[in-house]
Amino acid sequence: MIEELEQARQLLAEGDVPGTVRTLRPIADHTPPHDIAAIAAPLARAVDFEDLAAAAEATLEQPSDAKALTTFGYECIERGISFLAIPVLREALRLDPESTLALNELVTAFEDEYRHHEAVETLLAHEATLRPWPDRYLLIYNAILSGDLDRARAEFATLPPPEDERWLFARDRVARMLERSDSARTVTPLDWTDLRGWHFTLTGGYLGTLSPYGFTAGMTGRWAYLGDGPELCRYSLNRLALTLSATGREPRSVSLLPGRADRVLGLAAAQLLGLPTLPYTPGATDTLVVAYDLSELDHDLVRTLDERADGQILFEHATCWTRPPAVSADITGLLVQRINDPWSPGLRIDGATTEPDTRSEDELAAEIVRAEGTPDTGDGETPPDSDGYFTAFIAATRDTWLRGPRTRLNSPGPVRSSSFG
Repeated sequence: MIEELEQARQLLAEGDVPGTVRTLRPIADHTPPHDIAAIAAPLARAVDFEDLAAAAEATLEQPSDAKALTTFGYECIERGISFLAIPVLREALRLDPESTLALNELVTAFEDEYRHHEAVETLLAHEATLRPWPDRYLLIYNAILSGDLDRARAEFATLPPPEDERWLFARDRVARMLERSDSARTVTPLDWTDLRGWHFTLTGGYLGTLSPYGFTAGMTGRWAYLGDGPELCRYSLNRLALTLSATGREPRSVSLLPGRADRVLGLAAAQLLGLPTLPYTPGATDTLVVAYDLSELDHDLVRTLDERADGQILFEHATCWTRPPAVSADITGLLVQRINDPWSPGLRIDGATTEPDTRSEDELAAEIVRAEGTPDTGDGETPPDSDGYFTAFIAATRDTWLRGPRTRLNSPGPVRSSSFG
């Protein structure tokens, strides 16, 4: 650890802020808060994060002051380095076990790092002093995200209604998660590799396809990097059509979002479903909104999809699972970290750059429609995912689909996948 700390200091002295942060990540949990503060102060000043620098310097001056440590941890979270906040806030809580602020901030840091089981353990260690809101709610929420549904159900059964209306959304959110899990587990195991079951439980959306590569080597159905093509787009749209049929949903139109890839995919969906198209307008009812990748669209536009209009269904072909968009789609074609659509310039495996496809949107959509959409057999390690299995899952869960807002979920949940920088 001493060697890594010295390496981090050297990188910072050279002006390599990202390298410094990468070096600190694997050693943070075992680094004393004083040493973290000693490097965080100049690190923060290097990027003009004055509040973080001041909090780190206050910790250096008062290393045994729980309030100073809590403030320092809070500033780490605010600046996106929650992994540094964890050891700092642990120390603050050790010094002041009654501090609800330190406890809640530590739980937030664990959530940011997807360490939901540790959040549960920490809350249970202070069970005697937990308040119903937000402490017990946080226990339920993190129990769900860690895969412990039995604990979450037991805790939720004793959770009183919130006195503050601001917590009603949170209560309803976990209630819907538990409701969806009850329907999902009648047909699927909800174990550590059940990506579709957990995706539905946590986001309320159906996951159309699973990656056929690296399932047992760390990906568990998600993609890392993907160069997309018409065949995969068609396969994704086939699963969209199956979903609509199995749920009995009949949108009257396809709403086209403004991005080129969105429009191409929307035109293809409209042809396959035999529906007219119209430009997307916020609040449009009885329509299928088709997105290629919501993270590529204007944030304010995407947020207009947060509240679901009557009869409106949101389909997203490629959802980024490491940086999810502002809303969770009702139907997702696939989960990917980075993707190149079939028509934009991109980088091939051999290092060459592909040229953009300048054909018209109608021509590109027609190519998708002509594709067979045959699933890639991959490496043979991904569990079978027939149309019959997919529709059986939908049949068991459709009564709990399309409820509540399309809330963003910034966590992979219990099913983990390898990600890359």
